[in-house]
Amino acid sequence: MVLVLGICAAIWGIGRLLRLPQQVTWLMIGLVYLAVISLHLVLPADNSLRLATGGSAALWLMLGAAAAIVLAYIKGLAWLRARVRAPLEEPAQQGPFNDTELSRYARHIVLREVGGLGQKRLKDAKVLVIGAGGLGSPALLYLAAAGVGTIGVVDDDVVDNSNLQRQVIHPDRNIGMPKVHSAAEAMRAQNPFVTVRRYQRRLSEADASDLIADYDLVLDGTDNFTTRYLVNQVCVAQGKPLISGALSQWEGQISVFDPANDAPCYQCIFPEAPAAGLSPSCAEAGVIGPLPGVVGAMMAAEAIKVITGAGVALRGQMMIYDALYGESRSIALKRRAGCPVCGDGAPS
Repeated sequence: MVLVLGICAAIWGIGRLLRLPQQVTWLMIGLVYLAVISLHLVLPADNSLRLATGGSAALWLMLGAAAAIVLAYIKGLAWLRARVRAPLEEPAQQGPFNDTELSRYARHIVLREVGGLGQKRLKDAKVLVIGAGGLGSPALLYLAAAGVGTIGVVDDDVVDNSNLQRQVIHPDRNIGMPKVHSAAEAMRAQNPFVTVRRYQRRLSEADASDLIADYDLVLDGTDNFTTRYLVNQVCVAQGKPLISGALSQWEGQISVFDPANDAPCYQCIFPEAPAAGLSPSCAEAGVIGPLPGVVGAMMAAEAIKVITGAGVALRGQMMIYDALYGESRSIALKRRAGCPVCGDGAPS
């Protein structure tokens, strides 16, 4: 009998050493047990192998019955505990938010201007962010943290070492990764309750209309006028608010372009793209690292205001922030009657 128990112990030890599934180890031990029972039922009473394994099958049958009773008790106890704990561990969600979300968004919900209704609007909202660079980085993180339910990210670029001085959504380990994937990874780590849609491509006339149609609001953080004019045209045609930010060295600007609410569109203010060389890119002119964070966070704040209806959004105003001298100013903007996008010159 000692020999059989030793074999079973050896099987158990080898299973643990090789990290075999417990089911496999117990199956092997069970086969040994059945083999011993078979020997006692088949071999004569005076057989040496039978004598070496206890001499009688009765002892093994009693041992098996005792093991079965213990196993049944353990399994039954575990089942009862699971039944008792299930209502506590997996409560039925009441209303639009579970307990974790209510705790996460508590600072929003206690704000009189947001409240539970405003937070529900954020959860139901779909926001498209074009560009996952300097402006898109903080905007995306804060939109995700705020609980915007669906966030789309459009960018055709990959993370480069030179981006990391200001594009805070991308860590060093993601150099070479497409920005949309890197951004989505950070947003999901920040808030697993939001849905992130990734569009690894440059926005074009062929797909801009269909893409923007699926969203309630657009944030433009791109660095080229071709895309800015295209996004503006589609947003005006579809009656979607457009929050646009721009950077240059130490200065940033932001406005909400929304002709559907009697605010000017982007092309009302910038009728034509500047001549080559008059508006250098960040790579050419440089930009102080925290500036995109300031303006990008303001873009996220304006998005939250537009979605929830809190306060007064920057419609018909352009906020200009000068980081070098710590100054900010606001300029009133008006619609241009001859604007080819939203004015008299717009196509009917």
